[in-house]
Amino acid sequence: MESRKPPPSALVDSYVVPGDVVLDLSELTNQTIKLGAGLRQECDTIQATSAGKLRLSKPNKYWIENSQKRYIPSVEDMVLGIVVDTKPDNFLVDIKGPNLAFLPVLAFEGGTRRNIPKYEIGTLIYARVVKANSIMNPELSCMDAMGKAAEFGQLKDGYMFDTSTGLARMLLSSPTCPVLEALGKKISFEIAVGLNGRVWVNAPSPSNVILVSNAIIRSESLSGIKQRAMVEKLLERLS
Repeated sequence: MESRKPPPSALVDSYVVPGDVVLDLSELTNQTIKLGAGLRQECDTIQATSAGKLRLSKPNKYWIENSQKRYIPSVEDMVLGIVVDTKPDNFLVDIKGPNLAFLPVLAFEGGTRRNIPKYEIGTLIYARVVKANSIMNPELSCMDAMGKAAEFGQLKDGYMFDTSTGLARMLLSSPTCPVLEALGKKISFEIAVGLNGRVWVNAPSPSNVILVSNAIIRSESLSGIKQRAMVEKLLERLS
């Protein structure tokens, strides 16, 4: 959902509840804003539809951050999905939302009817939400905005686990969140984070997969300093 961009809301980083007006669209410039999870437009205002902290990612995307498990799809979200059915034109994918998502069989780099991916039920994929609203099933793509595969597609091996949506956003924050920074300095691993509250981890050894996964799960309620200290303790046990 898009509208024009007013000055940054005074409520950014503050706790809001459903019905709170977070932006007044009567103060408009000629730029645009993007609305993420937990927000909707009502006439000339933007209102919260869920409780949590109002967040702003520069230059212009607002969303409500909370620790809920339930995921509401939003366009441009990166998600981890599980294929639950296959149709001639689409894969049906569970992304932890209210409805299953469609992944068109041609929504891959260079996709044609001759090279449709052979995804079986249970396949884990990393994809981008390209269509989302309250009355239709979300649509996914395994391409970036330039039509390239980038990091999208099937995730093989490794370990996938569920988190809150708030923790997922923390892991994707910039600069790199402390727990991932501390882990990256000591061990080698791959990670894919979905804003739908799913995380996939892979590493050369099972013990490293377990360590990284445990560190991420424990980090949600910790400060940056405590996240680093927790990682050091886990690494000491491993050595």
